[in-house]
Amino acid sequence: MNITVYCGSNFGHNPIYRETAEKFGEWIGENGHSLVYGASGNGLMGAISDNVLKHNGKVYGVFAEVLYKREGCREDLTETFIVPSIRERKKKMIELGEVFIAFPGGPGTIEEISEVISLARINVVKEKCIIFNLNGFYDPLKILAQKMFEEGFVKREEVLNVKFIDTFEELTSYIEAIE
Repeated sequence: MNITVYCGSNFGHNPIYRETAEKFGEWIGENGHSLVYGASGNGLMGAISDNVLKHNGKVYGVFAEVLYKREGCREDLTETFIVPSIRERKKKMIELGEVFIAFPGGPGTIEEISEVISLARINVVKEKCIIFNLNGFYDPLKILAQKMFEEGFVKREEVLNVKFIDTFEELTSYIEAIE
């Protein structure tokens, strides 16, 4: 299964984010899955991809030219796609993905997973969308999603289309169940 992960290019202050990203990368590789991600070797992105590769998994990196020219990208990935724009990057990551997960991250992470959630609402994306609420990171987003439902901006089934998961064990079990 191609698992698209959106996450930070930094580690954050709490070591649990890095530790869990490393553990998840290991799990992806050991279980014969592939990672689709933004091609960076930094932060949580690097921690997940490093560990997928260390455990014989495949890693597909998608990098926008503008970032590639500024930062470069990893050379050791299974396959790297360099696309013209951020918009094309997001599109390619969605095309390659079979499940979408938001790990903790910054504005880019929120923006990317929000697009997937929006596309799922109109059935353009049929795959599962997971918000990994590690350490309560996405509690405010969970509250906002509930408020959107209560105030009549989304339907109940649309709220249920996004799965908030709090622990590593729940995350891996949920992915195994959808295979």
